[in-house]
Amino acid sequence: MEKFKIVADSSADTFEIDAIPFAFAPLKIITTEEEFTDTPELDVKGMVDFLQGYKGKSSTSCPNPEDWLSAFGDSENIFCVCITATLSGSYNAALAAKELYLETHPDRNVYVINSLSAGPELRLIIEKLAEYISDGLSFDEICQKIDQYMQSTGLLFMLESMRNLANNGRVGSLAAKAAGLLGIRVVGKASDKGDLEQLSKCRGQEKAVKFIADYIQQEGCKNGKIRISNCFNTEAAEQLKALLITKIPNADIEIYNAGALCSFYAEKGGMLIGFEKF
Repeated sequence: MEKFKIVADSSADTFEIDAIPFAFAPLKIITTEEEFTDTPELDVKGMVDFLQGYKGKSSTSCPNPEDWLSAFGDSENIFCVCITATLSGSYNAALAAKELYLETHPDRNVYVINSLSAGPELRLIIEKLAEYISDGLSFDEICQKIDQYMQSTGLLFMLESMRNLANNGRVGSLAAKAAGLLGIRVVGKASDKGDLEQLSKCRGQEKAVKFIADYIQQEGCKNGKIRISNCFNTEAAEQLKALLITKIPNADIEIYNAGALCSFYAEKGGMLIGFEKF
């Protein structure tokens, strides 16, 4: 039996971590023609290319309680990190899995976290949980500290297209039509309620990148972590990193490719940015 374990749904774009036992529960992207399971083996570029030419309906499917139970495994203390409950049923499924797990293991602990976010902000939460576990903190201490930590993180996004978000009822059709029109990039954030809040419509990628860098600096990031996920737009990610280095030279910045679920919502050219406000 493992002493501690971290699990997350695949919106975290994290499939393994060092030193701490970890497992993930995959989300799925479903169309009338094909189904894509968000795992490291998936050809994300093939999925994105397919969706760009696809005219039918598409949707996402969250892990069910059995998927979560499989990820929990045999562990004494489990921390479960979920995509915002306003965008997915993943959190509620994880809560149901927790009840089932504790029925058969009443002496164990499961803490299910509604991240109120997605993508790189979940990655920050996972990294911090791993740090607390490595530091030898107790389950209750980690629960308290991770709640406090989540008050000092944020998520921004830059989108060239919002078609998939609109098709799934996450944004209005009028807002979606603005993205990509005359080079418009929509910049927004995950709100305190865990939904999508638009901050600006920027004409062109360069202005959008500058807006994001200025926003992160204004939010108080001085020495913190910044995680930049992109959907086949490493150019924008590198532009943002270079600009952030000039503004926040002590920040810990990493760039990586988005997985299937985040690529579905960010769409080609999009970015998600998780950051610490300190």
